[in-house]
Amino acid sequence: MKKLFGFLGLTAAIAGCCTGNCPKDSGTTFARDALQKYVDSGELPGAVNVFYKDGVQETCCIGYADVDAKRPITLDDVYMQCSQTKGFCGVTIAMLVEEGKISLDDPVSRYLPEFNELWVETRNGDGTKTLTRAKNVLTVRMVMNHTGGFPFELPNCIAMGGWSRRMPLRSVAATAASQPIAFEPGTKSQYSNVGIDIGAAIVEVVTGTRWETFLKERVLDPLDMKDTGFWPSDEQLAHKIELYDVKGGEQAKWRSQADWMQRPYNDDRVFSSAGAGLWTTARDQLRFYKMLMNLGVGENGVRVLKEDTVKAILATSTRPVGKTTDGKNFGGYSLGLNAPVKDSDDAWFGHGGAWKTNCSVNWHRKELKLWVVQQCGDVRPWEKARGEASNKFFKYVADTSGVDAYTGRLN
Repeated sequence: MKKLFGFLGLTAAIAGCCTGNCPKDSGTTFARDALQKYVDSGELPGAVNVFYKDGVQETCCIGYADVDAKRPITLDDVYMQCSQTKGFCGVTIAMLVEEGKISLDDPVSRYLPEFNELWVETRNGDGTKTLTRAKNVLTVRMVMNHTGGFPFELPNCIAMGGWSRRMPLRSVAATAASQPIAFEPGTKSQYSNVGIDIGAAIVEVVTGTRWETFLKERVLDPLDMKDTGFWPSDEQLAHKIELYDVKGGEQAKWRSQADWMQRPYNDDRVFSSAGAGLWTTARDQLRFYKMLMNLGVGENGVRVLKEDTVKAILATSTRPVGKTTDGKNFGGYSLGLNAPVKDSDDAWFGHGGAWKTNCSVNWHRKELKLWVVQQCGDVRPWEKARGEASNKFFKYVADTSGVDAYTGRLN
């Protein structure tokens, strides 16, 4: 059994290079300098950090993917990206909208008839519950931006093995339709893996193929994301980034698995989960998010979405403007992605995952920030230092871009 560990941090700054146009190595070590002491103390087992701005990239692989084995973390180690999967579902929905095959304001029941009648559950002060037939029509937009009223997960999710679900997407949708929702569709927001899975089930109905197959053929393969999928190979799992409990102020502790994502990870009991089940690598994740940053064009030059599609329904919120029925602001969310309510030069969009992975991009300034760890627990003592490193990098590139761009000659 693995145990608490102590070690000297191993650091490697690697210039990332994807298929096609390779980014220029910034030559800076801002992230490494900020994170080193946390790796040395054992609080941070290992991490991949990438800062990118307009063709210049700082890539830091620091610490270990497996501390006990002293296996350095790399861009090619697979890991659970959990809720970052939602953005991949959003892209597949955006493709069908772009092709005129669905509208975001279509009733979900047009594709999944079981949603024709929904019931809203109200909890009364005396502990009783009241069911009222929903008046509002549930739309594709609502299930994809968390305003449909669905719970975070199905009640039996953990008992079935977590996000890999052991249940097909179409079955997840049917189960969700048979249970009451928390509020009138479109009037509040509640973060929901179930809603995203309903969106993926719609993709299956419209395309006549499994969602994971459509995703692979239309997104993963065109972007050369060869190490991303729902069934990592045994070889990949032998080199995965291990999961650790992080508490801060003490050495992190290895964890065999989490209840939300249980073993086995790649046998015939595993089904795709559009809300949280996709495995990937840092290198592949960069390919996906650079496509979003470049408004639909991969770093290899392949276009998977139109520019206007990314701007309109992925990079900006698809939620109603204004307040919900409980007086709270809706906030920004597009199709499976955190996105600003209003677009601006300082607008970022992207998503994080349960094990604290995160990536966000700014298409105006061609900027990207990627963070890869596999961490249970919300304590992140390095966040301030990493934020300062981010500010230094983007300022550095901005300050030197004018010099780099100058090609003239004084007479």
